[in-house]
Amino acid sequence: MTTAWPASASDTDASTASPPPTTTKDLAAVSVIGQGETRQVQRVTAQDVRVLPPGSLQKVLNRLPGVNVQSNDAFGANEESQSISLRGFNTTRLGYTLDGLPLGDNAYGNYNGLNINRALIAENFGGAELAEGIGGLGTASTSNLGGTIQYYSDDPATTAGGRFAQTFGSDQNRRTYLRLDTGDWHGLALYLSGLRATADMWARPYSPTTAKQFNAKAVYEFEGGRLTGFADTSRTSQADYAYLSKSGMARGLGWDWNLYAPDWQRALAAAYCAPATFDRTRCAFSGGVDNIDDAYYQSRALRRDDLYYLAGDFYPADGLTAHAQVYHHENAGQGHWWAPGQASYPGTPQALPISIRSTNYVINRSGAIASLSWNLGAHHLEGGVWYENNHHEVQRNFYWITGPINDDKYLAHPNRRLFDQFYLIITRQAYLQDSIKLLDDRLSIDLGVKSPHTSMQAHQPPGPYEAPVANGRLDAGKAFLPQLGLGYQLGGGQEVFLSFAKNIAAFQGGGAGGPLLVSQSAFDATHGNLKPEQSRTLEGGWRIVKPQFEASAAAYKVKFDNRLLALNPCPSIQQGTTPECTTRFYNVGSVSSHGVELTFIWKPVQHFQWYNSASFNRSTYDNNYVQNGVVVPTRGRHTVDTPTKLFASELQYSFGPWFASLRGKYTGKRYYTYTNDRGFGGFTVFDLGAGYDFGAAWFARDIRLTLNVSNLTDKRYASNLTAFANSDPKGRQLAFHASAPRQSFLTLEAKF
Repeated sequence: MTTAWPASASDTDASTASPPPTTTKDLAAVSVIGQGETRQVQRVTAQDVRVLPPGSLQKVLNRLPGVNVQSNDAFGANEESQSISLRGFNTTRLGYTLDGLPLGDNAYGNYNGLNINRALIAENFGGAELAEGIGGLGTASTSNLGGTIQYYSDDPATTAGGRFAQTFGSDQNRRTYLRLDTGDWHGLALYLSGLRATADMWARPYSPTTAKQFNAKAVYEFEGGRLTGFADTSRTSQADYAYLSKSGMARGLGWDWNLYAPDWQRALAAAYCAPATFDRTRCAFSGGVDNIDDAYYQSRALRRDDLYYLAGDFYPADGLTAHAQVYHHENAGQGHWWAPGQASYPGTPQALPISIRSTNYVINRSGAIASLSWNLGAHHLEGGVWYENNHHEVQRNFYWITGPINDDKYLAHPNRRLFDQFYLIITRQAYLQDSIKLLDDRLSIDLGVKSPHTSMQAHQPPGPYEAPVANGRLDAGKAFLPQLGLGYQLGGGQEVFLSFAKNIAAFQGGGAGGPLLVSQSAFDATHGNLKPEQSRTLEGGWRIVKPQFEASAAAYKVKFDNRLLALNPCPSIQQGTTPECTTRFYNVGSVSSHGVELTFIWKPVQHFQWYNSASFNRSTYDNNYVQNGVVVPTRGRHTVDTPTKLFASELQYSFGPWFASLRGKYTGKRYYTYTNDRGFGGFTVFDLGAGYDFGAAWFARDIRLTLNVSNLTDKRYASNLTAFANSDPKGRQLAFHASAPRQSFLTLEAKF
C-alpha cells in the first residue's frame, strides 16, 4: 500500500501536518530503527535532509548502516556518477518505489523507470524507508535482490498557503522552488509545485546543468476511504564529467581533470591519434595525456519524463482494507559522447576525427497494483497483485559535425546507426502473507510468499545497422518465493527479530545494456546458460527504544547466485562503437556475504540528537571464471565497490531559532578489479547544515535562512566506481569519477 510519510514532530504544524496514514501500520508512530519490524528496517524523515543542500534525495540515505551512496556532485543528482551499494549488492540490484509506484532499477541508462530526483522534487520529500536486506512482499520491484528503498511524497497541507525557496551556491548553483497549497476543502487538498535549478560543472569547461520539474498532488478524504493523485514532469540536461584512471592521476592530470572543451584544437589533435582516424602529421597528446581515452571534448545526458498515478484506499468493513493504484510513465532520453576516432564526413574535405555518439532511450509503461488486507483475530491477512506493460526502445547513433556545436538539445537525423532494438517487457507478480500476533502480542510471526514473472521480448526492425543486435526472449519467474519473519518483545523497549527470504531479479533491458543487447551470435551462444540472478538472505537482530536513546544491532548472511557478468574486450567508453566492441553475458557463479550493522541514537534533551551507525561487511566471490580461455582468479576476492567498513555520525542541535547539523561519513577500502589488484583506500567526508528561523515577518508566516557546506574539509577522493575490470596492472582502467570539492549553498525559504 502507499501513504504519505508523516512530518517529523519538530516540523509538524497546521500547514504541514499530514492526514492520518492509510496503511495498517501507523507510520507516525514507527521508530527510525524499525521497532516492531521482523526485518532490518531503517528510516529517514524530512528533518534529516537539513544537513545536505536542497535537492539531495538519494544522498540522505548515506548515514544509514551498510549504505554507500556516491556521486561527483554535492546533491547526489548527477546520474552518470551516482551509485549506491548495500551488503555487496550494487545500484541495479536494489528495488525503488515512490508512494508504492515502481521506479525501476535506478540504472543510468534506464529501461523500466527513473531516478528519484526526476520523479519527486526534493522539497516535496516526506521520508524514506530502507529495508537493508529483505523488502516487503508487496514491493513493486523486479530488482530487489539486496533490499528496497521506498520513498514517500508529503501530503498537501490542510491550510491554504505556500512555500518559496531560493538557493544560491558555489559554481553558479541556482535553485528556485515554489509551492502553492489549497488547504482542506470538504476533504479535498491539493498542491502545485515547480522547480528550476541550474549549475555549472565544478571543473573546466564549467558546462551548465539544468533541471525543470513540476509536481502536483491531490488527496481527497471521505468517509470510508481516501483518493490520491500525483503528477510529475521533469526535464533535465546534465553535463557529465570525464572518467579517470589511476594512470592519469600518476601522470599529473589531477582531481580536476575533465574535458577538452572549449579547446577544440587539442581535442582534434588527440582524436587524430585514434587508430580509425590516425594522421601522423596531426596526432598530438599534451599536458599529461598519452592516449585517446584520457579525455574527450564533451559529454551530456538529456532526460524527459512524465509520470502519473492515481491511488485509492477503501475501508468497506471493519478490519478490511482495499488498495488500488494505476500509473503511467513516459520517458525519452539521449546520452551524448563526443567520440574520438569516429569520423565525421569521412573521405571528404569536411572530414573530422570526431563525431557525436548518442544512445537514445524511450520508455512507455503503464501498470496497476491492487491489494486487500483483512484483520481476523490474531491474523492480519494480505494479498495483492502487480501488473506492468513496458514498451522500451534503445538506439545507438552517430551524428556528424563540422566543428563544436551546442549539444544541449535532442539530436535528430543520425548519419550512422549501430543498432535499434525494441522491447516488450511484461511483469506480473502476486503475493500472499499472514502476520500473526501471539502471547499478548509479544510474538510476531510473518509468513508469506510471492510469485514474480517477467517476460522480455526484444526485436530489431529491418534496416541497415553497423552493429546489429539480437532478437530473442528471456523469462524470469518463480512460482514460490518464501519469506518468514519472527519478532519477540522482551519488555523494557527491547525486542529481537529473525527473518529469511528468497528473491530473484528480472533480466535487464537494453537501456542498461542487458543480456539481449548483444549480437545475435553472442546471444545464441550464451542465453541457454543464463539464469535469473537470485538471493537468499538470513538476518537477525536486537533493538531497544527508550525515551533518551534508540539502538539496534543486526547480523546477516546472504547468498547471491547466478551472478551475471558482462565481458567486453574494449575500454568502457568505446564499448558499442564497433562490432568488435560487443558484450557477452556469462553466469560466473555466486557471492557470499555476511556482516553486522549497528545503530545508536542518543537524545539526552529535547533539542539535541546524536545519530551513529557502523557496518562491517565481507562479500567475496565463490568462483573463478574463464574469459577467452584464461582463468580469472576471483574466488575468495572481495566484490568490487563494496567497502568492508562504514561509519557515520551526525549531530543535530536546535536552540530557539537556531539549528545545526554536522555529519561525518567514513567509507572503507573499495576495489574496482575483480582480482582485487587495484582499489582505493578509505576516506572521511563531512557535511554541515546550519540556519536561523526568523519566524513571522512581512507577508510570511515563517522565514528561514540555511547555510549548507558539502565536503566541509575539501577532501578529494574517488567517488563512484564506474567501470570494473578483471585486473588493472598499469592503472589504465577508466574506473572512477572524482569527488566534488567543497561547495557552499545559502537558501532563503519563506512560508506564507
